[in-house]
Amino acid sequence: MERETERSLSEKLSRGDREDVKVIEWEEFDHELTRLWSLSSALKSATEKKLSLQPKLESLIQVSAESLRRSNELEEMRQRLEARKLLVEKISSACKVTEQDVKEKEDHLSTEVRSLLVGGTTLSIAKSKLQESNCQLEGESGYAHLKIVTNKLRKRQQYMVSQVSFIYPLKIEAGPSQDQELESLPGGSRLGTKPMSQGSVRILGLPFSMAPFTKMSFFTDKKEVQKSATALGYVAHAVSLLAPYLGVPIRYPLRLGGSKTYIRDYAPYIEPSSSDLSSISTFCQNSKFVEFPLFLDGQETTRAAYAVFLLNKNIEQLLNFVGESSLGPRQVLANLKELIRIIQSPDYLDS
Repeated sequence: MERETERSLSEKLSRGDREDVKVIEWEEFDHELTRLWSLSSALKSATEKKLSLQPKLESLIQVSAESLRRSNELEEMRQRLEARKLLVEKISSACKVTEQDVKEKEDHLSTEVRSLLVGGTTLSIAKSKLQESNCQLEGESGYAHLKIVTNKLRKRQQYMVSQVSFIYPLKIEAGPSQDQELESLPGGSRLGTKPMSQGSVRILGLPFSMAPFTKMSFFTDKKEVQKSATALGYVAHAVSLLAPYLGVPIRYPLRLGGSKTYIRDYAPYIEPSSSDLSSISTFCQNSKFVEFPLFLDGQETTRAAYAVFLLNKNIEQLLNFVGESSLGPRQVLANLKELIRIIQSPDYLDS
């Protein structure tokens, strides 16, 4: 089987060779031979040229490869350079921002330094003034001297108040035939005791009662009314003396007239009647105040009671000045006596 296959293949090859074979005529043999010789020579020359050009081509290929490699390296270096440039630009911009920030901080720091210098100068001046104040306090015109002068002033006030108390003595009516000087109440015990009544205190031996000032009737004792008006005149005169001694401008000024004394109110709660306007000058057009009588004028009691209330307010103002409160809204004589007692007490010198 194999032999038959080989035989068929050899026949096919011989048949193909016979087909490729070109038959040349004898007359053309020389021409073909010459042509083949020239082709052979050209092939040989081409082969030699090929062999001669091969080293050059290889060297050129190597140069081209080296050039390509170096070009690639240059491209990589260029990319790295661009990246470095971007990094340098970022660092440069960050440096500019940092420089601007540093400049602003320097300006702010210089401002704070100047402010600190100004503050230091001010502090130095204040310290020198404080030292001068300390020297003044320690010197002859200092706090000690002020305390001495204040003590002398208080003693002088006590002396002047004692003179007023001598002129208008205030006494407690101890019995039907015996009067007793009002004793000084111990400090801190006044709040725990019952205030004295108006009828128990007398000024220059004259009592004062609010009864006629609250309700006037036909059976009212005219002598009692006159004594109360005279007592109020004494109280008003004493208050007008005590107020300037203490250096206190009283809120409701007085127009002294003995038993016919008036007290002025610049913002009255009671409107004056037509009879009052015709009988006395209660309005002053320039200063716009109203005068109220500290005595009973006819059957009108409201204005007189209001005048007593204002007088007691003046005494309460003086009591508040020395650090005490009023004993009551109707305790005129008791409040005045308490005021004199406090001023004449030894504690007043150290208050």
